[in-house]
Amino acid sequence: MATVSVRYIVDDVDAAIAFYTQSLGFSLAMHPAPSFAMLTRGDLRLLVNATTGPGGASQPMPDGRKPAPGGWNRIQIEVGNIEAEVARLKKSGARFRNDIVAGIGGKQVLVEDPAGNPIELFEPPGS
Repeated sequence: MATVSVRYIVDDVDAAIAFYTQSLGFSLAMHPAPSFAMLTRGDLRLLVNATTGPGGASQPMPDGRKPAPGGWNRIQIEVGNIEAEVARLKKSGARFRNDIVAGIGGKQVLVEDPAGNPIELFEPPGS
């Protein structure tokens, strides 16, 4: 599979680095400026950009809207035991948007990074 890149806008790049590396198993690939870092996990490359600073990701749109963290689009991380992952993350102080939801396709829950960007933890059926 080819590397997939996703960009998240965050309030604090250092807090995002700590959360993704310490809580979700990402590795820091580069942190060349206070307002930008690149993290990796398998074939996923996560680019985190601050809301200010040089670079295109923090620049306002022609209509004046500015990039902001949060929203509903998200990356999905597959886990083998969602209940254990939720318990581990809650112990570390992670914030969740909901409780575990079970459906025909498996179980999922939304955890937030320090800026409020959602990450879906997903356990497929039969895990």
